[in-house]
Amino acid sequence: MLSPERDRANAGKKSYKVVFIGAGNVAVHLSLAMKEAGFSIIQVYSHTPKSARNLSDQLNCPYTVNIEDIDQNAGIYLFSVKDDALPDLIRKIPPNKGLWIHTAGSIPMDIFEKHAKQYGVIYPMQTLSKTRKINFHKTPLFIEGNTPASEKKIRHIAEILSENVHAMTSEKRKYLHLAAVFACNFSNHMYSIATQLLEEQGIDRHILQPLIDETADKVRTMSPDMAQTGPAIRYDRDIMNRHLALLEDPAIREIYEIISKNIYKKLSNK
Repeated sequence: MLSPERDRANAGKKSYKVVFIGAGNVAVHLSLAMKEAGFSIIQVYSHTPKSARNLSDQLNCPYTVNIEDIDQNAGIYLFSVKDDALPDLIRKIPPNKGLWIHTAGSIPMDIFEKHAKQYGVIYPMQTLSKTRKINFHKTPLFIEGNTPASEKKIRHIAEILSENVHAMTSEKRKYLHLAAVFACNFSNHMYSIATQLLEEQGIDRHILQPLIDETADKVRTMSPDMAQTGPAIRYDRDIMNRHLALLEDPAIREIYEIISKNIYKKLSNK
């Protein structure tokens, strides 16, 4: 009896030929997951030769750095580039019969409207770094298609790659992306500030790991508001002023004050 993983791979092998447009963090993880599932990656495009070559080597496929050399006979074109580069890139690629998909959380699906007949979105909501392997099968994928047929194809692709697939409109997805920035990117920046403070005092940053783990674990079973602790929740000016006196960087002091005030304002009446 075939395993679910083998079933997904066989389904992928019967699917479409894929061109990846972009070779950054998301493109690397998504393309490798598709290759593992049995999709045929026929080309990588990136304007950065090193990135294009590195990804094509991993996928064992050709690459190009010239837009005019992008293969026009693929079934799927996966656009995984910086958000601000996407509109100009789309305009430069000739229309074709392929299904055009982008991976951006904050860009609406209809960016493709004047350039392709079949189009949509696969947004992986995960923090992705080229050098860190993840279990893509557990990664939440948020999908959208411009027609029922397009969305059916996109769902088929997504469900081969992940067990965690959700349909979501562009309007809802932009709020999801915003929430992810707060939950992930801003949290990581707080870790960076904390690391800097510790390293300046010769303290190993890993001493914070149990605290970080418990903070993340608590919100599995408690609301973030219920899980909130610290001096800001009671607006303890004595402790907060002592903290502020230790911060030499005005920008970090401002962050401390803004967040503390926001915590107190949000939770003081609860």
